[in-house]
Amino acid sequence: MPGAELPLTAPVSEPARDPRVAAVRRVGELGRRLRALRLGGSVVLLAIALTAGSVAVGALRDRDTAAVAAAPGAMAPAAVNGRDLDADITALQGHLRAQPKDFGGWATLGLAYVEQARTKGDPSRYPQAEKALSRSLALRPDNEQALTGRAALAAARHRFAEALTYADRVLKENPYSERALCSRIDALVELGRYAEASKAADTADTRRPGIPVFTRYAYVHELRGDVKTARRVLEQALAGAATRGDIAYVAAQLGQLAWNQGDYTTALTDYARALAADENYLPALEGRARAQAALGRRGAALRDMERVVARFPLPGPLVELGELYEDRGDDGDRARAADQYALVDAWTALARANGVNADLDTALAAADHGDRASALRAARAEYARRRTVHTADALAWALHVNGRDAEALGHAREATATGYRNAVFLYHRGTIERATGHEKAGLESLRAAIALNPGFSTLGARHARSALEGAK
Repeated sequence: MPGAELPLTAPVSEPARDPRVAAVRRVGELGRRLRALRLGGSVVLLAIALTAGSVAVGALRDRDTAAVAAAPGAMAPAAVNGRDLDADITALQGHLRAQPKDFGGWATLGLAYVEQARTKGDPSRYPQAEKALSRSLALRPDNEQALTGRAALAAARHRFAEALTYADRVLKENPYSERALCSRIDALVELGRYAEASKAADTADTRRPGIPVFTRYAYVHELRGDVKTARRVLEQALAGAATRGDIAYVAAQLGQLAWNQGDYTTALTDYARALAADENYLPALEGRARAQAALGRRGAALRDMERVVARFPLPGPLVELGELYEDRGDDGDRARAADQYALVDAWTALARANGVNADLDTALAAADHGDRASALRAARAEYARRRTVHTADALAWALHVNGRDAEALGHAREATATGYRNAVFLYHRGTIERATGHEKAGLESLRAAIALNPGFSTLGARHARSALEGAK
């Protein structure tokens, strides 16, 4: 059986007393030992949330209604209800001790471990998920539950080509598998194959319309600049949401969509809907913090972002919190900001020690607040693996901060070529355009960034405004 539950770390405290910061300050001393770090025991010092990125795995919420046949007494995927994941896993473990040949139970346990890694920041669950899913496949080769679990695990580790392979294997046998349809859309999006992702979303909408498909369908349209359709579809999804988890998830997606367009009032309304369903829903807390910061409510923004980072110290929230501290400008806050940026480096080292591809997650953070050379290496490596608007933007910015603007310009334009409305991309493009002598185009891009989302970044928006003021 997989190992016992691991203790969670304490919330964030003052930087000097934060055990995560102490761990970060020892990263340089650990050196090569980090590669051999085993995260399955008490050495875990950081609560690392490794899979809360742009991929909406939806592992335990997006359940197929068609049950897969299993051994007598099998626990179906619906046995993991998401309301108390730890209790569900304990129950599954007990069940499998009594029924060790239940291939469906092993598949469900593997998927539960993937979800636990996502929600609890416990990367030791990845090898446990691998073992559980392998056990399921050994008992019943090519069973659908285990293959969809493999797809979810691959996506969680940012191995999107592998995730696509598993999703396609499932769909070959069951073209109506909701999980596989969604995994296929996610993988194609994350591989930058947007035309195929759009077709996959249309197919999924025809075969299995519902919240998991609607949210993917909306994102594909947003990437093409069709914000109106994206919002309409998400509103439709929210109207059909029946559980608190689904309401929080879809409402937060609506909030992010509104935020991207600089509509902070609507964003705050959407986030309020999400938090009314689940007061601890971290994506909504993070989104609310960004909207509050954009509206100048720095105290409220800091409180929300500190709550997020206390449980999910991911690169994005860490950088945002660091910039909020840095924006206040006193020595104590600058020290707090430096601690947040240092934690990104520790997150990267520990993520890679667990076999998670963290290059895209860290390239931008390192470009702005870390080692610029390592940012460029990470961005190049990720762009070589997959060509998306996000990897193109990350590579463009990493090239820029390393003084290679002529090479950066093409990638900056590539990042905005699909019509995706993203103020950060426009800011990066404008800065690079000006650096390459395209002054008029650069100023237009900076104006477009501010017009679209005037609070797109605590520090970036300030730099964009300064550049525009200086050009008058």
